[in-house]
Amino acid sequence: MPLNFDNLKQFVAGDTVAIRGTATLEPAGGPGDKIFPPTHAVDDNNKKPGAKYAFETRRIDGRDVTCVLIDSVQSQANRMEEALEALWSEKKIALPVISVDFSSVAPEVGRVTSLTAPHRIADALLRDSLFTEGEGEQAKTMLFRLSAIGKSFTDASTKNATALFKVCPTGLVFGLWDSTGPKGGLGAKFQRALVSEIVGINAAPGSKTSSRIDPAQLVNAAATMYRKQPAAGELLTWTADEGEAERGPVGTETDVPLKWGAKRDGDKWKQGEGKLTTANHSNIPPTIDSVAGGVTIDEARHTVVLSLASLRRLRFTTGAEEARTVLAALGLLAVFAAESSGHDLRSRCLLVPKKGLALKLEAVARDGGTTPIELDLTGASKLYSQAVAALPEDVRFEKPAGESLAELQPSPKLANLVKRSRELAAAGADVGDA
Repeated sequence: MPLNFDNLKQFVAGDTVAIRGTATLEPAGGPGDKIFPPTHAVDDNNKKPGAKYAFETRRIDGRDVTCVLIDSVQSQANRMEEALEALWSEKKIALPVISVDFSSVAPEVGRVTSLTAPHRIADALLRDSLFTEGEGEQAKTMLFRLSAIGKSFTDASTKNATALFKVCPTGLVFGLWDSTGPKGGLGAKFQRALVSEIVGINAAPGSKTSSRIDPAQLVNAAATMYRKQPAAGELLTWTADEGEAERGPVGTETDVPLKWGAKRDGDKWKQGEGKLTTANHSNIPPTIDSVAGGVTIDEARHTVVLSLASLRRLRFTTGAEEARTVLAALGLLAVFAAESSGHDLRSRCLLVPKKGLALKLEAVARDGGTTPIELDLTGASKLYSQAVAALPEDVRFEKPAGESLAELQPSPKLANLVKRSRELAAAGADVGDA
């Protein structure tokens, strides 16, 4: 049946346990085409084929089947939130959003919101930013977590989720743990109500090759390349003149000319190779990689589960049924907003539905009975708008579509971290632990 607003309210308030959906996908290149799952860090001694991929055995139709993770629950949640942010920024949906503007310190980052920050409203980027309350002489600037909005969800729990609903409803849909707030590990914690995952069925690891032919036919023996000490305003570049080389501590030595490819290692440097290939010159001989060489699969299965039972455990001071209906509609909108963007998951991992096997939903009752549901992005958007409009005054969203509930600025200490991180990355420091 087509899912309308009345049906959705009945599902949320009644004995429907979940709304679930499945789709069968295949590589855009057709059956047998190779795809590339996400890679993970592995021990250097673990060089078996496909070692960087998350393989596991799953029980399917009574058989043990080798599967591979193609897109995780966390990754799917991020994709759905990004799709929601696109709708919000285009002023198509009303949704409480907190944003931090990094344009002044990192123009390429721009604005980070509670929809794109990894830990949603509890993320450290928001926690360490400043919010100005009031106007004119009454204005006060403080850390976000000390503001009225920042404090409002500190005591949120399943027994009273009202405050979190009004400032970050996506935290109730995709899960939230305020582990770095004033209560530490005892901070507000909510399980995911919406789970989505894509898995490759009957997966076999493959190999990939790489090489490069230099049109200028440069050879590594032509020179040793060094990091050239850049003058103010200059970009980092290389030099073949050791006398122009940047120098620094390497190992037990204190004044060593740094070869191209050198990386910072704490207060010291890890020496680079200085080969032309490290600066993308010269030929790169063909290599074979079987550790992360892609996979072939019979098919990919996309599974979505929206737990209405989880939403019913949430308590509100007022408008409980209306708030839960908004959360259910928001979850469904997130699913179809992301679905409409397609499954272009990463380089060489574009999936498309098999003919006739695109995402289909059904409601699952407490007794196991199922009711097929017809819904698309247009219908999901209408459901969400109707649910938001039906909210009682005390839990109604304060801001219209596309307008932030709070606009933050990075604190001086956070801005300094951003600037310093970029300086170190430009100077050759490793970014993160990967």
